[in-house]
Amino acid sequence: MHDKKALVIGASGLVGTELLDTLLQKDTYSEIFVLARKPLQITHNKLQVFIVNFDTLEEEYPTIDPEDVFCCLGTTIKQAKTKENMYKIDVEYPFKVAILAMKHGLNHFLLVSAVGANSSSRIFYSRIKGEVEDKLLSLNIPKVSIFRPSLLVGNREEFRLGELFAIKIFQFTSWIFPVTIQAKMGIKPSVVAQAMYHSAVHDKKPITMYDAVRMNEIMDK
Repeated sequence: MHDKKALVIGASGLVGTELLDTLLQKDTYSEIFVLARKPLQITHNKLQVFIVNFDTLEEEYPTIDPEDVFCCLGTTIKQAKTKENMYKIDVEYPFKVAILAMKHGLNHFLLVSAVGANSSSRIFYSRIKGEVEDKLLSLNIPKVSIFRPSLLVGNREEFRLGELFAIKIFQFTSWIFPVTIQAKMGIKPSVVAQAMYHSAVHDKKPITMYDAVRMNEIMDK
C-alpha cells in the first residue's frame, strides 16, 4: 500500500459513490478522507468522514494533507432551489476546498464537470461548470484533471422526469450506435469513476481534459 492520501467531496452522488468504492478497493491510498454534510452509509479502515458545513469550511477544515482531491460535487436547480445556491455548491465549494487543500500539499485536483462547460455560455448550468473549471485552473495547482461526462446513466434518489426519459431512450437505442456515439449520448457513473482513478495514477501533465469518449476508451483498455 502506498503512503498516499486522497480527499473526496460529493461522495454520496452517482459518480462519488462509485469513486469512493474504487478508491477503497485499491492499494494506491493509505488514507481516504471525505468531507460531507451528513454521514455516509459506509465504513472502512482507510476511510475518515468529516461532517462539515461548506459555508464555514475555512473554520472547519480538518487537519488533513491529501495529495489528491476528487471533486464529484454538483447539484440541480430543483435541489438547490435557487441559482445562488446552485452556484455556491457547483462553483464556490470546490474552489474553496482547492484553496484550503493547497495549503496542505495538494498535488492533483480532479473535477467532475459537464459536457458543454463554458464560462461564456448563455446556459446557466454550462456557464457555472465552465466557471469552476476556470477558477481552478487559475490557482496553479500542479495537476488538474477535468472530466466532462455526457448524461449520467444511473439510478438517482431524486426523480427527474426529463432525465429518466432520456435514459430510457439511451438504454433502448444505444446498441444501434458505435461506442463513440454511445459515449456522447450517455455514460455510466462507474466509467467516470474509473477514469478519475486512472487519471490519479497515470496523469503527468499539468492539465488534462477527459470527454465521454476518452473516458470510455479507458474502460476498454
